[in-house]
Amino acid sequence: MKIVANDLKRQHDMYAEEFNNKAIEVLNSGWYVLGNEVKEFEKEFAEYTESKYCVGCASGMDALQIAFRVTGVKEGDEVIVCSNAYIACVMGITMNGGTPVFVEPDEYDNLDADKIEEKITDKTKAILAVHLYGQSCDMDKIMELAKKYDLKVIEDCAQAHGTKWEDKKVGSIGDIGCWSFYPTKNLGAFGDGGALTTNNEKYAEEFRIIRNYGSKKLHYENDIIGMNSRLDELQAGLLRVKLVHLDELNDERRKIAKRYFEEVKNPLIRPLETRPGSYNVYHQYVIHCDKRDELMAYLKENEIGTIIHYPIPPHLQKAYEYLGYKKGDLPISEKYADEVLSLPMYNGMTDEEQNFVIEKLNEFKG
Repeated sequence: MKIVANDLKRQHDMYAEEFNNKAIEVLNSGWYVLGNEVKEFEKEFAEYTESKYCVGCASGMDALQIAFRVTGVKEGDEVIVCSNAYIACVMGITMNGGTPVFVEPDEYDNLDADKIEEKITDKTKAILAVHLYGQSCDMDKIMELAKKYDLKVIEDCAQAHGTKWEDKKVGSIGDIGCWSFYPTKNLGAFGDGGALTTNNEKYAEEFRIIRNYGSKKLHYENDIIGMNSRLDELQAGLLRVKLVHLDELNDERRKIAKRYFEEVKNPLIRPLETRPGSYNVYHQYVIHCDKRDELMAYLKENEIGTIIHYPIPPHLQKAYEYLGYKKGDLPISEKYADEVLSLPMYNGMTDEEQNFVIEKLNEFKG
């Protein structure tokens, strides 16, 4: 039995007729950029995330770049960020001239809020809370620190569509929520796409101007130097279809995760801890294993696909050599990079497929 790490076609097939109908509707409309589909999606996603405003853009990377620009991050400013997240989080900071200040992850593989305060200086401008794997950071502690030191809080929600912290949806708690709709996401488009959410009307207006060449209008009057970062009508329309089904899709992922938690009994495999207060939507189901590479090879021999999120921490990437970090500087992140493995997790995964994965995991001897 061959099982891939993520099968996007399964999810598509669940709602294929709805997707096809919406695609034809958009194509027949004759309007493909910043039209009614984008407007309606922004309204619907703002409501879903419990935010006052949503502004679509071209990608999650662009959302981060815009968010730090609007909050005033510039050369000489520092931004607190977890040291084990995807490099796009760091790029959003550095593309605005800011300096990332890395904080190690906690036992939940997310930013350790208890280690933030010691990293705050008079140059600190913001905290980037990355809700990695679909699990929320400790937003109570983060917001308390932000208030104490007058810092902005940006939430990276690229893996957290539907995640809650206590009774609040992530993306509505900090100053700005940044979203990716890359196809693999819980709310994935059929290409690139992104959005920003906020409760700040001024920020929302700035988002709209920046994404459209610095123009308040569609053409030819440019108040600032902006960028071309517009969520297109087709992607917005298809996202509207999927948004209706997002909670049921997340429920299915949670059921798959529950089986992994309950039925994988191999002492060599450690499941990711669940943070009290976080409603996890399991963008990934991540395990830790001291013999990760052997486990990955073993599963590959049994035609079970897996992915490492992420094999090289940002501080050890060639792109950030100029920051001056060396191996051993962030030992927890480096240890996690050698241990983590994402198991097959996708909508439409059958019981038979999961039975096989669990069976092979339990048979692994190391």
